[in-house]
Amino acid sequence: MATPVQTLRTLWALLPTSAFWGRIAFSALRILAGFVLAVVCGLLLGAAGARWHGVGVLIGPVMQMIRAMPVASFVILALLWVSGRNLSIVVSFTHVLPVIYAGTLGGIADTDRDLLEMARVYRLPLGKRLRYIWLPGVFPSFCESCIAAMGMCWKSGVSAEVIGLPDHSVGDALYRAKITLSTPEVFAWTLVIILLSAALSALAAALLRTLKRRLCGEVTA
Repeated sequence: MATPVQTLRTLWALLPTSAFWGRIAFSALRILAGFVLAVVCGLLLGAAGARWHGVGVLIGPVMQMIRAMPVASFVILALLWVSGRNLSIVVSFTHVLPVIYAGTLGGIADTDRDLLEMARVYRLPLGKRLRYIWLPGVFPSFCESCIAAMGMCWKSGVSAEVIGLPDHSVGDALYRAKITLSTPEVFAWTLVIILLSAALSALAAALLRTLKRRLCGEVTA
């Protein structure tokens, strides 16, 4: 077992190297690409599932199946069709999608029906309904799901890299440290993953609050 001091020393030695930042950039770009795709698809599918009952009936079991499937099993199956280099995009996308989908459905369900009825009676334009009724109703649940999904995105994406072993990735570095029994390096890379996940979750929360303020004229709690 590596001590905290050994772990920090190893991390400090990694920080100035170009390979360290290259691995972070390689993994971050792919994991975040999967996250963005999942957010877009989750919003669209959630809206469709809430609008049309049949769509929700069809999509619901698929989302439950994805939630229940272990990351390792899905990674091994995905490797049959996807190269290891892009595996983290697919895996992070599929494991974030159900969270965003559920958050969108929950936000739509929580939207004030009395306000919607009033908007219909007074024939409020669609743009104003979206901005002043739907967005404030959906956004809190959507925001929480995005923040939770960001952490899941990193965990599933790096797990995919540990199995797929794409060159120049964080998961590859973690695996190489493990097979060489370099415990301080394993702990150092694990700390990096935790810090990146926490930092990006905080950044996502700040961006979502800014977006809410600009679109709705108020800040979320």
